[in-house]
Amino acid sequence: MDNDVSAGSGSTTVVGRLALGITLLAFGLGTTGVIDGVAVSDAVSVAHYVGGVALFLIGLLALRDRDGFSGTGFAALGALWFTWAVAGHSSANAGGLFLLLFALVALTLTLAGGDSLGQVVHGLLFLAMLVLAVAQFTDSSALTKVGGWVAAVSGAVAWYAATAALAHWPTALPGRAAGRGVTAAG
Repeated sequence: MDNDVSAGSGSTTVVGRLALGITLLAFGLGTTGVIDGVAVSDAVSVAHYVGGVALFLIGLLALRDRDGFSGTGFAALGALWFTWAVAGHSSANAGGLFLLLFALVALTLTLAGGDSLGQVVHGLLFLAMLVLAVAQFTDSSALTKVGGWVAAVSGAVAWYAATAALAHWPTALPGRAAGRGVTAAG
């Protein structure tokens, strides 16, 4: 391998966000039922291979490149997607518990920091998994659809973050540029 070319944490983060975005879009849109004939069960292969295996491997590469935050996040999410794809839950409550644990991992990643788009992705993932867990516990199809939409939006933000990094689009969310009491007009 050429020493001048690196698969550094920047590229692993982009690939990881693409994998997470694709997985969340497939899972979320499948959960909403918005596309006729497409259900969440159709997202299992994507979750297994892209969200599970690929994301876990991307996490290991990021850890090798000393990117502890991305490595930990992608490896943990990869393990969870893989488990979701291959696990058969014996009850709705078991499925709800798994989704709740998934939500707690996403909450940890949200609170741990990272860039602003990453925090939005993880925050929306937390909200989606929390809503989907409650939907499982209460057998609510309406909450299931809401959770699916939140997951799809999280996937779209992850996809945008990856694309923006490659295309050099804006990746920072707008914030206060100046101190207290300063307005845009002066």
